[in-house]
Amino acid sequence: MPAPQPTTSTGEPALRRALGPKLLTLFVIGDILGTGIYATTGKVAGKVGGALWLPFLIGFVVALLTAASYVELVGKYPKAAGAALYTQKAFKVPFLTFVVAFMVMCSGLSSAAASARAFSGDYLGEFTDALPPTLVAVLFVLALAAISLRGVAESVKANVVLTLVELSGLAVILSIGAYAVFTGGGEPSRLTDLDTGGTGYALITGVLGATALGFFAFVGFEDSVNMAEETHDPARTFPRAIFIGVAVTGTVYVLVALVSSLLVDSRTLEGSSGPLLEVVKAGGVGFPPELFALIALFAVTNSALINIMMASRLCYGMANERILPRAMGRVLAGRRTPWAGIVFVTVLAVGLVSTGEIQGLGDTTSFLLLCVFAVVNISVLVLRKDRVDHRHFRTPTALPVLGAITSLILASPLADRAGDVYIRAGILLLIGIGLWVLNRAVMRARDRA
Repeated sequence: MPAPQPTTSTGEPALRRALGPKLLTLFVIGDILGTGIYATTGKVAGKVGGALWLPFLIGFVVALLTAASYVELVGKYPKAAGAALYTQKAFKVPFLTFVVAFMVMCSGLSSAAASARAFSGDYLGEFTDALPPTLVAVLFVLALAAISLRGVAESVKANVVLTLVELSGLAVILSIGAYAVFTGGGEPSRLTDLDTGGTGYALITGVLGATALGFFAFVGFEDSVNMAEETHDPARTFPRAIFIGVAVTGTVYVLVALVSSLLVDSRTLEGSSGPLLEVVKAGGVGFPPELFALIALFAVTNSALINIMMASRLCYGMANERILPRAMGRVLAGRRTPWAGIVFVTVLAVGLVSTGEIQGLGDTTSFLLLCVFAVVNISVLVLRKDRVDHRHFRTPTALPVLGAITSLILASPLADRAGDVYIRAGILLLIGIGLWVLNRAVMRARDRA
């Protein structure tokens, strides 16, 4: 007779603990790598010129500051709800908790939508341009939802394979760059070309705007904390996995940005939705563009898969915390995957595919998460008075302070982002508020009954 399955407070089966240190580290790397570096490098170059490595370096530092806060909090509270859980424990304001949770979920879905758009762009164009891009993007999202429904082990194994593939693509770019350096190719003078359309204030806002957009490439580490209930010994496993993941990807990003600027001028990069494909074509090493395009398609697939997974786990966690209706926490008994959450986020992702292109959706993702990161960094400081009965990582106090300040600066109008980003984020927030009001009404009706 099989052993009974563990259950949650809602009576649903508990999620399966399937992730160890190696799988989690690869998961974090795969979560960060992908659409950001493969699709938005050119748009960053358009904002800052040839010195496009600078925004990625600044973004690397900002990501490390906030990653340290997440590591402390996930070790302290190893639950699936992530930033929503931390906000509730710190401030105990249900409305703020819901807004933060909804912003995190929407950031994942706008990221998945950006990935879907990237999939249907120039990289796919190397093989065919006969299919409508929007149709391709919608079918792409539906296929990934099916993978996520099958199970976390299957999804994470797919993530490992796709992570190795996308790392191979970036290794190709770095190898092309090394070849160019040793053979005297490329244009080194471009690396110091800081072109933001002005000096003084314009220079500062231009760099901040490029950094805010480039920060889209670093998002993902925050998603991994939603896998806490599916990870063995999360208090010990997460610190190394997140720090290694951010360090590896940050180093690779800066090097890829250097190579891109060395070999291709910023205007050519800006005009392509597949900028790294331009680097391959300019590298002079005869690497097949079609093969690299295929690698890039795998990379953006990985990004979207992880975002669909994480958004659905966030729904599951919020349902267990009673932030969303209990129905959102329903789990497929055999597979033990949060099917209700997966269906819900897939519908929203399909809707977002039609709201913008890669740059707008990527910048929306960054803006939403930077707002959340500011709250998370402040939460770390507020929760220092809350003691737990197990050991966990503790970040130096200066880091969350700097993390909150830098996140707020990059989320502010100083970052010189397009107005449609604020409009899209505002509409999403209004939708969230509407859902909050509806959920409260349902809860009151249940209480009266």
